[in-house]
Amino acid sequence: MDAFNNASMGTNIGFGARFESVPKFPHGLNGIIVSPYATIGKNAYIFQQVTIGDDGINKYNAPVIGDNVTLYAGCKIVGKCHIGNNAKIGANAVVSFDVPENAIVVCERPKVKIKQ
Repeated sequence: MDAFNNASMGTNIGFGARFESVPKFPHGLNGIIVSPYATIGKNAYIFQQVTIGDDGINKYNAPVIGDNVTLYAGCKIVGKCHIGNNAKIGANAVVSFDVPENAIVVCERPKVKIKQ
């Protein structure tokens, strides 16, 4: 990505990131970060504020994302993990583990006690 996109939209798609086909960005490129070592399969849907990041230590510790995967707003995929084909990662979920094909990962609402 060029400096203009990085500065104006907070976007950084690392040079070297591998995309099997052109991904779909339903809300534009706003805030999308992709490691230069990441691999993204065919027909990916990537919503705003998504991070696909390596562990910062070893270039081989970057996510591999399968085909037909949807990454909803604000989700973070970090480290050495594989996201299976047809998986959906919910808004604001943080994933650092393997996700099987056809799975749905969501961020569970925290249980909060309200004192009255």
